[in-house]
Amino acid sequence: MTAVSLPRLGGRALAADALDVTIRSAPARGGLIRGGSSAHYAQLLAYNGSIPGPLLRVTHGQRIRVDYSSFVDIPTSVHWHGMLLPNDMDGVAGVTQEAVRYGGTYRYDFLPDPPGTRWYHDHGFGFAFARGLFGVFIVDDPADERVDREFVLAFHDVPKAGSLEAAQRGTSAAPMSEPIDSPEMGKMTSVPMGDEVAYAASCINGAVYPYGQRLAVRVGDRVRLRLLNASPTSTRYVGLAGHELLVTHADGNPLQRGITVDVVRLGSGERYDALVEVTRPGAFLLQSVSGNPPQAAQAVTLYTEGMEDAPPMHAAQRLDGLRVLSYELAGGTGTPAPLSDASPPRYEFELAGGGFGNGRWSIDGKLWPQTPKLHVRRDERVTLRFRNTSQMDHPMHLHGHIFSLMEINGAQLQRPLAKDVVLVAAGGTATLGFTAGSPPGRWLLHCHNEVHMVGGMMMEVVYTD
Repeated sequence: MTAVSLPRLGGRALAADALDVTIRSAPARGGLIRGGSSAHYAQLLAYNGSIPGPLLRVTHGQRIRVDYSSFVDIPTSVHWHGMLLPNDMDGVAGVTQEAVRYGGTYRYDFLPDPPGTRWYHDHGFGFAFARGLFGVFIVDDPADERVDREFVLAFHDVPKAGSLEAAQRGTSAAPMSEPIDSPEMGKMTSVPMGDEVAYAASCINGAVYPYGQRLAVRVGDRVRLRLLNASPTSTRYVGLAGHELLVTHADGNPLQRGITVDVVRLGSGERYDALVEVTRPGAFLLQSVSGNPPQAAQAVTLYTEGMEDAPPMHAAQRLDGLRVLSYELAGGTGTPAPLSDASPPRYEFELAGGGFGNGRWSIDGKLWPQTPKLHVRRDERVTLRFRNTSQMDHPMHLHGHIFSLMEINGAQLQRPLAKDVVLVAAGGTATLGFTAGSPPGRWLLHCHNEVHMVGGMMMEVVYTD
């Protein structure tokens, strides 16, 4: 398999089962984002001098030791998103560890699990993730289907100067970026704040089209795409011009059944793996589906041999008539399978808040750290339901666990989806179940929209004896 992706940080192998790497956060140098106008950027930060940070990659069963050092002016930490690991390795400043301050260090030492497309990012509550501190982490599964090519693609946005602070106050006037016929656009017409954060550039792997990667393939190749939405706030719709996508994994976890679609929807923090069969020669854009021109420039070119200079085919910029990946499509909503999770206690939480001039986002009417705590016992099976009464979607992320998404907007799924982020629609619901099988500690459950998380939409799952 030929892997063309982000710069890989392999580190130094200390033994057959261990890898030692160093990660350093620091202010980003000018020109790091290719194709944008840095004069309008917020102050960007970078891991090891790149945005995204270097690709971390291990084989499942291989241990990793990461020495992290900070040279930024705000408290930081590194969260290992989607990993099952000891609580003190989870990387949440002020909760599972002391924040790492300027000149400080912290060692993360754990066995990356489970296999799949994971990622890492800052979790220090100072918008350092939004300013560039994130990267992809792949735990290779020897059981994965072999492919001819693989591409790792992080979709992310570069905030305009002052836009994060405006969003925190609830006063942003950013334009909408979703497709004109997307569910988000339909719901947001009555919300004055628009897309919350105003972005100066929308990138894939640190570049705006046409300055980004050019992905070479051959006719007949079977290609794996590992897609990450690392936007701090926005949902993305992604399509490959002239091709359909066979989605095989959600948040790094295998689907019970692959789903063929034209467009993949990714909430903030979500990942999807998709297989593509290259059936004809040409050049094709892998692209955000959006009617907003800067958003449509979030694209890379995939081309076959001899077609390097061919004008690329563009992906559709409307969803009408296209098969769009949804939880209902991936999990099926016909006759539901019997739920083994019906007997455990069920908890329900209301997601609310926000609006123009209001940057406060609540769970059961409370803001972090006054939000409710969900107390669980080791090995307890827990079911919980989110009810979103706000006018914005909330990508809810549970640390340290993989949950089963069982219901969405009143539809029970035939095949529950193994995930760590669920996009709870405005006015909608989502029910998920998980086993309290992680090591004891304080595990966060929060909205992965960073503005909403900092604005209070965060709670804890706490293990008790």
